[in-house]
Formats: sequence, structure tokens, C-alpha cells
Amino acid sequence: MNKALRNPLVFILFVIPALILFIMFFIYPIFSSIYYSFTSWNGVSDTVKYAGVNNFKKALGDERFWVSVKNNGWFILFSVGIQVPLIVFFSLLIANVKKLKGLYKTAVFMPSIMSTAVIGILWGFIYEPNIGLFNKVLGLVGIEPVYWLSDERFAMLSILITNAWQWTGFYIVMVLAAILSIPGELDEAAAIDGATGFQRATRITLPLIVPIISVVIMLSIAGAMKAADIVIVMTKGGPAGSTEVMATYMIKYAITNFKYGYGNTIAVLIFLFTLVVTALYQLVFARRTERIEY
Repeated sequence: MNKALRNPLVFILFVIPALILFIMFFIYPIFSSIYYSFTSWNGVSDTVKYAGVNNFKKALGDERFWVSVKNNGWFILFSVGIQVPLIVFFSLLIANVKKLKGLYKTAVFMPSIMSTAVIGILWGFIYEPNIGLFNKVLGLVGIEPVYWLSDERFAMLSILITNAWQWTGFYIVMVLAAILSIPGELDEAAAIDGATGFQRATRITLPLIVPIISVVIMLSIAGAMKAADIVIVMTKGGPAGSTEVMATYMIKYAITNFKYGYGNTIAVLIFLFTLVVTALYQLVFARRTERIEY
């Protein structure tokens, strides 16, 4: 057995199946999208007409495309500025719970394993103008019903809240795992020295979990750039395109309008924008995060 493992051919045989799948489902689709992004193909006909950079000019000159870019930006800002601090806060709270800790972890994780369609429908009832929970609560204090999903002022915020509710628990479990891996002796020593719970959390726990927080931010940015399903389920990009994101904009043209070439152009732009945003984050913030050892 040991002699077989020393044979390079054995390693090649193990790598080849994974490499084939990687090429089929990652490398080929990327290059295929790049190729079709320079065409005006409708996705059905046998003839593929070369269009040069016209698709890119059209996209970058389309006001609706930039609205979708802005909405993806709102996803990123909401995730990093509001969702991540809440994730850290609730993770610290659950980590310090003495009883039923497993129940709390399961409860916060449940939304992330639910179907986005189910969550969208559920929150659609919550946002319902006449019988929805939110408007019922507002009605108790004399506020008129709000049309959460059909009013341009509130539709995007409503989707952001729903999306955060779905994925916050997933990230809480990640951060919680990092917190619980910190040796208890550090916290005990600080407590003996007279540090309060708040001081231990801010001066010991938080600095030690900065690497995992950085990973959570990175995943949140990537998730925000490919957000589509929650928008499709809840508003389909409406009202009047105010909740359109880049992925739904792409789907609308590539599938609904049979402009496959233009849809691939949007896919390439999504890829490039995501690459730029994540690279900037890595250069400005993530590289400053040192590996913590204890």
C-alpha cells in the first residue's frame, strides 16, 4: 500500500476526475460566457453573430443596469455595516449562555437551511399591507399601513432585512465556533484580574476572532454580489425596477428576452465587479488581519 502511494501515477489518477469536473463546471463556463458576451446570439439559433464590444457599451450606458449595480451596493453595505455587527453581538451573547446553548444555535441556524422561496413567501405575508405583522404593529400606534414591497421607498429595505434574517444564523454559527475555540483560561485569567464581561469581550474575544470576522465579511460581499433568488421571489425586480440587482437584470435579458449574448455580457461584468470588490477588500483590510495563535 505504501509503495503504491509513492507512485506519482496514483496521485494523477486521483486528481484527474476532480480536474475534469473543475474544467467542466468552472473553467469551461467562464470562457464560454466570455465568448458569448461578444456576440448577439439569442441562445436558440444556430448562427452566432459577432458583436464586438457593443454589448458592453450597451450595458454600461444603460441606466437600469447602474440601478442594479447600486442595489448590489446596498446589499454589501447592509451586510457589512449592519448584519456583521449583529452577527458578532449575538454570537457573543450565545457564547455566554450557560443553559440550552445547543437550542439557541439550532434556532438561529434554521433560516439558513430553509428554501429561499419559502422564506420569500413567509416574509411576503409579514409585509402584507392589510394583514401583515408589521402593519398590524404599526396600526397599534396609529400609523397608516405601509406598502413594504410595492413602494419604491421601502421595497429594497424590505428585501435586505429578509436576506439578512435568512443568512445571519449561518454566520453566527461560524463566529460562535471561533469564540468557543478560544481557551477558557484566557477569559478566567482576565476575570481574576478584575476585567468586566464587556472588557473581556472587547479586549480579548473580539481581537482573537478578527480572522473569522474577516472571512464572514468576505462571504457577505460575495453573497451580496450574486443575490438574485430572494429578489425574484419577493418583487421580481419591482416596483418599476427599483429592486433590480445585476443577477436579476442578467436573467431578464438572457432568459426572458432571449438575448443570450447580452446576458453573458452582464455575467462577465458581475464577475469583474465581484473580482474588483473582493480584491480591494483583500488589499485594504484582509491582509492586515494576522493569524491568531494561542
